[in-house]
Amino acid sequence: MVNHQIIDESTTHLSAEDLAALRENLHEQRLFRQEQLRLLAGPVTSRTEDRLRQRAAAQIEVRVKLAAFARMVLADVEAALIRMNEGSYGTCHLCRRPVQRERLMIVPQARYCARCQQVKEARP
Repeated sequence: MVNHQIIDESTTHLSAEDLAALRENLHEQRLFRQEQLRLLAGPVTSRTEDRLRQRAAAQIEVRVKLAAFARMVLADVEAALIRMNEGSYGTCHLCRRPVQRERLMIVPQARYCARCQQVKEARP
């Protein structure tokens, strides 16, 4: 079920302070994901070769999934920083309305307003 809320324009305005805080948050996320990818790219270490052989498949699968997720989030963060530099940050990619300030404070790399995100996720 899609929740259709009336968007209060006062909650969509981003102040210069908001943008600065969001930019800093995105930069921190970028550094975290880059470091995460660097660590995940390193060799798998274990105390013994036997344990390594037993856990290797599971560890590799987890590392592959973590690396894929980190790359995805890093790409979203970098795209948000580009949108900030271009002046299109905070505009929904689907409906072109402002993304709610509260949503951006929680998910600063958000591309869609809450309503469009729900619609997008509801599609099979």
